[in-house]
Amino acid sequence: MTTRAPDLEKTRKDAMVRLAVDLARQDFDARYPDFKLPPVVALICAYEEEANIGDVLKAVPAEACGLEVATLVVVDGGEDETARVALDAGVATCVFPVNLGHGVALRVGYELCLAGGAEYVVTLDADGQNDPAEIPVMLQPLLDDEADFVIASRRLGVDHTEDQLRRAGVFVFASVVNVLTGTHLTDTSNGYRALRSSVLADVVGRLRQEQYQTAELLITAVQRGWRVTERPTEWHPRASGTSKKGTNVLFGFRYAKVVAATWWRER
Repeated sequence: MTTRAPDLEKTRKDAMVRLAVDLARQDFDARYPDFKLPPVVALICAYEEEANIGDVLKAVPAEACGLEVATLVVVDGGEDETARVALDAGVATCVFPVNLGHGVALRVGYELCLAGGAEYVVTLDADGQNDPAEIPVMLQPLLDDEADFVIASRRLGVDHTEDQLRRAGVFVFASVVNVLTGTHLTDTSNGYRALRSSVLADVVGRLRQEQYQTAELLITAVQRGWRVTERPTEWHPRASGTSKKGTNVLFGFRYAKVVAATWWRER
């Protein structure tokens, strides 16, 4: 019987990621020694969004559906002043020393939300594509006990962007995910979502993706029996700058790999 040789490159990379996350958590714990969160958290992960995140933070409501809302920002490294903007806004901010990937930033954000005692977590983008004023729309199905996980749908709502190829991709990937999971969703690649903390506590240890975690989180939650629904929202063009996701073709290829790998793992 042969023993599979360890992947030294992966082992080295994983160790470097753990070190960077540990340094970020130590810095966060020192800045917020008595970190506690209200029932609702708006979680924003940002990479070089200095020009956009300030307006997003200003638009996050202090209250939604009668519950207090706090904002938590995870800055995924970068060379600009995103961290300074978030800190100056007075919101809890965790800063990675290097860029680790949106999926890693989200996992750390989820862990901080759980550690801080949040009951509901709403994730949204730092680039202005999601409207924070719609947080109550996303939150209400959870409070009404209609679902455990709510996804925003630009197809049920209004898509103000003009990228027809990206729109086609949203339709195709939703169709694929529906076939694989038995769901009936229209927008499975939307990062604007609301979840119960119990969902995160169940799935966060299973998440692996450094990028494109939207599909991984959704498929994992569905396959583990959590109730998922959608709400129509508006999808806006980026306030400024360009997407960090790469070209449509590259994004589609990588997203498809995540869908396939997650479904195979969780089937």
